[in-house]
Amino acid sequence: MTPVDDPRPAPTPPTAGLLLRLLRPAAAALSGVLLYASFPPRPLWWLVLPGFALLGWVLHGRRLRAAFGLGLLAGLGFTLPLLHWTGEDVGPVPWLALATAEALFIAVGCLGIAAVTRLAYWPLWGAAVWTLDEAVRARIPFGGFPWGKIAFGQAESAFLPLAALGGTPLLSFAVVLCGFGLYEAVRRFRTYRTTGEVPRAAVAGAAACVLVPVVAALAALPLVDDSAEDGTVTVAAIQGNVPRLGLDFNAQRRAVLDNHAKRTKQLAEEVKAGKAKQPDFVLWPENSSDLDPYLNADAREVIDDAVRAIGVPTVVGSVVEKGSDSLRNTLIEWDPDKGPVDTYDKRHIQPFGEYMPMRTVARFFSEDVDRVQREFVPGTEVGVFDLAGTKVGMVTCYEAAFDDAARDTVRHGGQMIAVPSNNATFGRSEMTYQQLAMSQVRAVEHGRAVVVPVTSGVSAVIRPDGTIAERSGMFTPDALVAEVPLRSSLTPATRMGPLPEALIALLAAAGLGWAGLSAARARRERGTAK
Repeated sequence: MTPVDDPRPAPTPPTAGLLLRLLRPAAAALSGVLLYASFPPRPLWWLVLPGFALLGWVLHGRRLRAAFGLGLLAGLGFTLPLLHWTGEDVGPVPWLALATAEALFIAVGCLGIAAVTRLAYWPLWGAAVWTLDEAVRARIPFGGFPWGKIAFGQAESAFLPLAALGGTPLLSFAVVLCGFGLYEAVRRFRTYRTTGEVPRAAVAGAAACVLVPVVAALAALPLVDDSAEDGTVTVAAIQGNVPRLGLDFNAQRRAVLDNHAKRTKQLAEEVKAGKAKQPDFVLWPENSSDLDPYLNADAREVIDDAVRAIGVPTVVGSVVEKGSDSLRNTLIEWDPDKGPVDTYDKRHIQPFGEYMPMRTVARFFSEDVDRVQREFVPGTEVGVFDLAGTKVGMVTCYEAAFDDAARDTVRHGGQMIAVPSNNATFGRSEMTYQQLAMSQVRAVEHGRAVVVPVTSGVSAVIRPDGTIAERSGMFTPDALVAEVPLRSSLTPATRMGPLPEALIALLAAAGLGWAGLSAARARRERGTAK
């Protein structure tokens, strides 16, 4: 028999076999990189769709152990570049630890996705499992870390109107569903090319997974409205800048305060000269006065002088002492005649930044933990200030990542939202753009203008439709003065609160339960056959 007549298949060359074994792991990592690339500052939100389509191919029909490993690779491909800014001034170890922890969450979610790929209409179940995984990451440990929620990469997306319908959980769910649906459509097409068979129900399901999110986003467009229901207000966001980058900028606390006071006085002069419009109120950033004005007479005098110069209520971000061993990250409403009249204490404080859980363990990763010598304590009250007759919801920096923070202020009467922030610690990294995108999503989610004053940039004025009306550069003093619409109606997302996320979580639980029962039945049938 000649080699041509040999019925056995030709052996796979060793190199080709190795490449085939590496194909899925490489694709898993690439899918994570595509998810990362869809986030700001890149205007490539659509990359999330091929990213999830590729992840769907990687996980479809995989054994659970393999799915966990592939999911970990996808998670690392996503979180390592996305969270690189966390190591800006503390070195790579904390960054790698956080990125790995988040990737492990994603790996567990991918394990669940692989389990439900054996079910009919699996993209629906898979998208629900991913959204459930995001919900868990947003809550544990230490209060959660919602950074990297897929919805936050969709600030410029065609899917963004869905935020007004069901909040960030629905937005994430729809995007993931569409990505998985794309893979399922391709898979069904390839099956047709191979067998010539067209399972109509399966094809219809794949098409629906792609089309329903798109149609739903178009149908939700009327919910996105930036009209002025309660008139307009002129607001000024002050960016004073910081004397130097990094963790040690706080050592120059007086300089930071002076910078913001100086830029406010400069704005007052511009108003008198007719070069700028008189604002109805002024917003300073988080940490614009890290000298406690209740204890430091000189800091109080600097703030008083600046607020009297501009002549309108001003919100000042400060660090206020609470007892002898703890601090509060506080926003203070400062009246030009009465001084401090109201406060809001940040409710979602940052672990390993504003307080140090597991200090001994954390010190193993970085000695910088000892910079946090006095820990912050969280506030308990929702912050809504009455600024010259305008109800302004207060959301401090990191809190913008948490669904309840902005929603609570709107449900307590906020006609617009302010997100005073301090990103100076993270230099010129992508962090400030990622956080700005969160505020854009929140604007659409709740139908409110959002003003973001930042110590060092990027400060911005965002309209209720998510578009940026004004923005500053980074590490330069600036004053953004803009007229923004005030609104009082509530979007469906605001009205329903956590309900959409709870329903998606129930859908995920149902899919996982169905997958578990199916797997158990299959094992019993195999045992019977033996």
